[in-house]
Amino acid sequence: MADNEQQRGQASNAAVDEAPVNGLKLPAIDLKGASRSYGSRTILKDLSLTVERGELFGLLGPSGSGKTTLIKLITGLEAASAGEATLLGKRVPNRQVLAKVGYMAQADALYNELTGTQNLEFFAALYGLSGARRQERIESVLALVDLTEHRSKPVSAYSGGMKRRLSLAVALLHEPELLLLDEPTVGIDPALRQSIWAELLALRGRGITIVLTTHVMDEADRCDRIGLIRDGRLIAIGSPDELRTATGAATIEEAFIVLGRGTEA
Repeated sequence: MADNEQQRGQASNAAVDEAPVNGLKLPAIDLKGASRSYGSRTILKDLSLTVERGELFGLLGPSGSGKTTLIKLITGLEAASAGEATLLGKRVPNRQVLAKVGYMAQADALYNELTGTQNLEFFAALYGLSGARRQERIESVLALVDLTEHRSKPVSAYSGGMKRRLSLAVALLHEPELLLLDEPTVGIDPALRQSIWAELLALRGRGITIVLTTHVMDEADRCDRIGLIRDGRLIAIGSPDELRTATGAATIEEAFIVLGRGTEA
């Protein structure tokens, strides 16, 4: 009987995680007081962040500011030392919710001995794609990242930029509800970067939530909102126009510098 009560309690908690509030869907991402430390070194400090569903949200900051750690914390790949994280209405870490997430890490997680197509077939199987649907998605993402002509080459023969493009293709394979992209366009030529951004904006238009890290200012300018990270702290959040207006800056780069000075005072 105690086991039955425990199971009912767990089911109730899961229902609370997913249930809309006042008829509205819960945010795609909700962090409350999240911190992450490694020994005596604190990487993220009391960080709270809400990303709404269907939003294109950019995390902007210099190398070492905590962007990658934040993405890992959101996915549940790393646990918060303090605070809590909710992803698509469920507390993380949670394997079930990860099936709805496309994640592109900063370090490419590919099999070098396999071809581009074989890598995609492997990950498609993990996502549960099969038959005509699997083939359709593989063809689509290969075309998107301009790797169709290189699909039969082993990944060991790919350039760094080609590996980044294949990693993005893997993240997009299963048409996830939420895309988490860590520096998705690093090492990619400007023309292809434009086509990838056109696809990201189209995905946003279809209601897909996208969170990406970047240190490229013109990419940040395309986001609905930006979170500026410095030394593990979220120093400002707002649309590009809001941040420029609040600081009297002409560019996002200038706004970041102004806001960074404020944290040093």
